[in-house]
Amino acid sequence: MSADEEIRASSVLPADRRALEIVTGDGLRLIGELALPCAADPEATLVCVHPLPTHGGMMDSHVLRKASWRLPALARIGVLRFNTRGTTSAAGTSEGSFDEARSEGRDLDAAIAVARDHGLPRIWLLGWSFGCDVILKRGPVPGIDGVILVSPALRYTTADELGRWSGAGIPLVCLIPENDDYLQPPEARERFGSVPEAEIVVGEGAGHLWVGEPYVRMVLDEVAGRLTGTGPLPDSWPAARAASEGPMERWSDL
Repeated sequence: MSADEEIRASSVLPADRRALEIVTGDGLRLIGELALPCAADPEATLVCVHPLPTHGGMMDSHVLRKASWRLPALARIGVLRFNTRGTTSAAGTSEGSFDEARSEGRDLDAAIAVARDHGLPRIWLLGWSFGCDVILKRGPVPGIDGVILVSPALRYTTADELGRWSGAGIPLVCLIPENDDYLQPPEARERFGSVPEAEIVVGEGAGHLWVGEPYVRMVLDEVAGRLTGTGPLPDSWPAARAASEGPMERWSDL
């Protein structure tokens, strides 16, 4: 019998992966992907909004890509990623143009609608940097189960927009890197102090981009724990599961 395989930065675990075309309320076509568990129905759903596209952010930004590679198999979480308007990744370019997290709220609404149209359960939103602004400026979305904000820079979100989340009853889990370039834990506690639902979780040693496998695991463990109570995630793919669900593959950008 084959040995268990260690999960590394390039590991891609089995999932049911579907390319998506997401149509916004103002008629734009966005590029996306939905990754679902292949051995069972998902227990929860993560809709991801990527970092700043004018600085290279896209649906394939490394933490979001690794979420789609691991969470369906390891935590029974469906992962929906998409390129906001005007953003390009290997899968293609979404129509429209960058709008400083304003019109991107329509993109988010459209992605959530796709998740609901697929009958996916317990929808959580995950924003990373710019993606946090998209979610926060959009305001509380009825019917979602929670929000995870990774490295919220609050570049575009005003105090009034943030204040709209107070009393909404939607959990806001704020993953603040200890060494963030924009918003470090003391300032984050102050800025989110007006929102009782906000919980500050410090990523010890992490920077804004969460570069390095230990920091990626911090984010994914937090997601899995919040959404399905699974965590910390295993660091290997068992041979028995590889035999029944499929082998682990290795991604190469070459």
